[in-house]
Amino acid sequence: MTQSYYVARTALIVALGGFLMGFDASVISGVVGFIETEFALSKIQLGWAVSSLTLTSTLAMMVAGPLSDAFGRRTILYGAAILYAVSAIGSALAPSFLLLVIARMIGGLGVGASLIIAPMYIAEISPPAVRGRMVSFNQLNIVLGISVAFFTNYLVLRLGGSTSAWAQALMFGPHSWRWMLGLETLPAVLYFAALFAVPESPRWLVMKGRMEEGLAIMTRASGAVAAKHDLAEVQTSLAANSTKEKVHVKALFAPALRLVLIIGVVIAIVQQITGINAVFFYAPMIFEQSGIGTDASFVQAILVGLTNLIFTVVAILLVDRLGRKPLLIVGLSGITLAMCVLAFGFSSATYTLSPEAMLPAAISPESLAALVDMPFASDVAFKRALEGALGAATAREYESELIAAAINMNPALILMGILGFVAAFAVSAGPVMWVLFSEVFPNRVRAIAISFVGLINSAVSFSVQLVFPWELANFGSAVTFLIYGVFAALGLAFVIVVLPETKGKSLEELEAKLARSPT
Repeated sequence: MTQSYYVARTALIVALGGFLMGFDASVISGVVGFIETEFALSKIQLGWAVSSLTLTSTLAMMVAGPLSDAFGRRTILYGAAILYAVSAIGSALAPSFLLLVIARMIGGLGVGASLIIAPMYIAEISPPAVRGRMVSFNQLNIVLGISVAFFTNYLVLRLGGSTSAWAQALMFGPHSWRWMLGLETLPAVLYFAALFAVPESPRWLVMKGRMEEGLAIMTRASGAVAAKHDLAEVQTSLAANSTKEKVHVKALFAPALRLVLIIGVVIAIVQQITGINAVFFYAPMIFEQSGIGTDASFVQAILVGLTNLIFTVVAILLVDRLGRKPLLIVGLSGITLAMCVLAFGFSSATYTLSPEAMLPAAISPESLAALVDMPFASDVAFKRALEGALGAATAREYESELIAAAINMNPALILMGILGFVAAFAVSAGPVMWVLFSEVFPNRVRAIAISFVGLINSAVSFSVQLVFPWELANFGSAVTFLIYGVFAALGLAFVIVVLPETKGKSLEELEAKLARSPT
């Protein structure tokens, strides 16, 4: 087995953790409509079912690093695979909203562990010449997992309407959402089994004094000469770090770090507050608001995943060529424009039930007689009228079909806006944020600084996911997307005025320029 093949194979196996993370995070997008009806959820409860995963993933991110130092990188990855499988099975079988949330939170622990440990492991086993490419496998697998989740959701939905005996025997129809969540068990079990072919991190082995084992793995990865050189560097680094005083969070608030801290915090907030996880986690719900129906909304969600995948690859190819700041300027400009398109598209929609409107079979025309030929200028007004006529539970259950029967708008405009937003995000704020974090913070505080701004990023992500259904219900689609557009415009102004370009500069150069006391 050649060295390059050995490293690539190992990196691809470990990067399956990224695939599971992406799948677990976005599979819920196909489930929200079903669980809202089955468990009679309020909008905040629905948001909690989605965002609870992010809450526990943040907790896992805080403890995964120290746990991996104590027990080994591979051991924590084994644990993540088990957590994914338990979460998938528990979510699929959950008899109540509470147990569903608990199962999702268990999966969040796996998400947080994989997000931290998988790229760390890959970086520690890869030779410097291919490290960037190998680590990028993890990001690509996250995006691929998101795309596959959108596709399997649609596949399960189609099987739910199938007349074939085997599909009916497996009860895809009445239990569509349970199958969507349960399918994650398969890649989780595969990941657990594949990890047996992966060695422990050589750097961790050296940290624990197991020099011969670490050197053997380094030799397989980079050759005998390079392995001895790498081993000596690791030992020197460990010896130097052992004499350093531990850096505390309060060090981040020193006057000399004010600029880099502001940059980190603002970019962390902007990346999430422009609504990316609202789109990934609620894509079919958003498309249903344009009146295209459930099946078509799941198809369009697949396009979201593919767009995200393609433009993530574009970003990886361009980030070292064009630079970080130009990509962010282009991306945030695109996000602002896309959100304005969405706000305009939804604000121009009108809702009128004609006497000839095709209603769901379970809805009697008499129950909606008072609304026939009554025009509504907003989705909020129309939904409230439906709730008044049918009751909240029935209106929620048949909301998609009733919107499709009444709406007058151009759904292609909504699809264009969503795909434009995802493309602009994937080519800029998505990957560039983490590149900037690794560059702008000085060496001595980099680890704790990235943890700090990463925590802020996760908190904003959690908030966006939690309140999105409530925003749609109370503000309407147009105002919700306009709010995201305003945040994107503010972020764009910050990037243009404040953010320096970091491309092609050494970390020491950037530290000298950015981390200085104010004069």
